[in-house]
Amino acid sequence: MTPDLEESRSHLRQEDLLRLGWQGLRAHPVRATLSALGIAIGIAAMIAVIGISLSSQAKIQERLASLGTNLLTVSAGKSFSGDSAKLPVDSAERLQRIEGVEQVGWVGDLPEVAAYRSSYIDPGSTNGLNVAATDTGLLSATSSELHSGSWFNDANKQYPTTVLGTTAAKRLGIVSPGSMVNIGGQNHTVLGILKPSALAPKLDTSVLVGAPHAAERLGFTGSPTTLYERSTDASVESVRELIPATINPKSPNEVSVSRPSDTLAAQHAIDTAFTGMLVGVGSIALLVGGIGVANTMVITVLERRREIGLRRALGATRAHVRKQFLMEAVMLATYGGVAGLVLGVGCTVAVSLINGWTPTVPPLIAALGVAVTILVGAIAGMLPAMKAAKVSPTEALAA
Repeated sequence: MTPDLEESRSHLRQEDLLRLGWQGLRAHPVRATLSALGIAIGIAAMIAVIGISLSSQAKIQERLASLGTNLLTVSAGKSFSGDSAKLPVDSAERLQRIEGVEQVGWVGDLPEVAAYRSSYIDPGSTNGLNVAATDTGLLSATSSELHSGSWFNDANKQYPTTVLGTTAAKRLGIVSPGSMVNIGGQNHTVLGILKPSALAPKLDTSVLVGAPHAAERLGFTGSPTTLYERSTDASVESVRELIPATINPKSPNEVSVSRPSDTLAAQHAIDTAFTGMLVGVGSIALLVGGIGVANTMVITVLERRREIGLRRALGATRAHVRKQFLMEAVMLATYGGVAGLVLGVGCTVAVSLINGWTPTVPPLIAALGVAVTILVGAIAGMLPAMKAAKVSPTEALAA
């Protein structure tokens, strides 16, 4: 009987094939576990990298959505001579006249004025805080929020009151509104304390006072240092182009315009590129795991020549032997893939919870991870399975 006719008449049930494959792995549990470990590390690395990256990116996208991408920051640039330029006193009013502009807020730094917890503090201990005058529109324009207390209004901005950034409050030892701080040699009542500002981080270390009071008591000239402008999403680019010439028609080059949300977008791009690199590393680890599976199966075939010869002598066809060892390789890889999936998801959840992110592991990625391991196992086991099928029964039993 020819081999082709023999194989066409013979049949190996699927449950028997699975049982044979499982018994082959149980015969050497330590070796199987170590071989599956290579696959598990590769899949775990890929899933963890993708999951952590997606969780981080989801947080960035959430912040961009909540803070908005329509905030522009305007500051003074450099003159042709290289000196620091100044923005006109009426910059905010000019900015509000541009079509599409919805909100404008500003701060004017007071470099000669320092803030202390009390008048008894050493004048040299400024804690790196920045005292600045501001208007009532700054809070909404920068999407900043108050941790406690209240913001300036038309009534209190002309009196010795202040609002502290979150870092400024910590350095001054202020924990609640109503406390007193010394600004420019005068006591000021703390109206409120800000939460950390994502799009205007300069506010975190700022000690803010109302513009009318700053002009009257602290030597404020009225010239803003930085303006924060919000416009409609559709008009952001057109407004950006008009700002320099609108604020300073004579020297538009002395006006600098930036978009704070671009920093978060750049971070998103960097995270994406870094994710691609790490996925490549995980792929290499998966390839190494596949080579480990192939190596294990080759050794298994050499060790089990007598078993192969006996099965062939009892009627097993070449196809039966080939399927048996191919099934062992696939089950070995699947074992590693499932373990890697659990490990990768667990790592993603742990890192996300530590950083306050929402864990994100798309089911499609998890399914593809397991599918890839099965494919790797099939490819890795193909050559050893074919080698096992070619073993002659007489030669195997005589060895």
